[in-house]
Amino acid sequence: MSNLLFIFTEVGENVTDTVNLVAIILLAVLIVLAVVFSIKNKMRTQEIAYAGIAIAASFVLSYVKFSPVEHGGSVTLASFVPIILYSFVFGFSRGLIAGFIYGVLQFIQSPYILTPATFLLDYLLPFAMICLAPLSKKVCKNQDLQVVLSATFVYFARFIMHFLSGIIFFEMGSVWAKLPATTSVTYSLLYQTVYLVPDFVICAVCLFLLSRAHVIEKLFPKKLNENA
Repeated sequence: MSNLLFIFTEVGENVTDTVNLVAIILLAVLIVLAVVFSIKNKMRTQEIAYAGIAIAASFVLSYVKFSPVEHGGSVTLASFVPIILYSFVFGFSRGLIAGFIYGVLQFIQSPYILTPATFLLDYLLPFAMICLAPLSKKVCKNQDLQVVLSATFVYFARFIMHFLSGIIFFEMGSVWAKLPATTSVTYSLLYQTVYLVPDFVICAVCLFLLSRAHVIEKLFPKKLNENA
């Protein structure tokens, strides 16, 4: 057990390169699994097309970004909006697959990790939390509020994952952002807050405006009617 833990948290020069290769392989495996899932669950061509478009749109939007602090996380141009909408409309399982694929793409876009644990906590698991978007439908009936709650659930879960990863970074001395914090908990809390909170606000506002303008109904008329 101790050996497994050591491998999971080990820091080495080749860790990022190794996991980068694994990520590419994992992406290929996820795409294959997505195809198998779509066939087994009789996903319509339209649903698969929406998934591809949502992932691609989110990926492109993630390139438009800025960092509130030096060497800190990035605030993007509502990059989570397309994939949250996809998960919101098409459900948990489809959102989970789309989130995993998007997480691997994010790692390939900017491949840096400290340990295999931070790969899971910074890429795979946080973006997989997109699957939580449909939970808002169980809380209320108003779509405007639903999409805002979807963003809230997704970002809160994502915050927790990044928060745990930030603690690992601090404890191992890999701290670059200049923040007034002396402990791993306070550092990670501040670090995640300065970029995730504004990113969440942008995403939630965009989702609310899209819902108010009835854009969601225009994009997914048949699917929303099925779920009504």
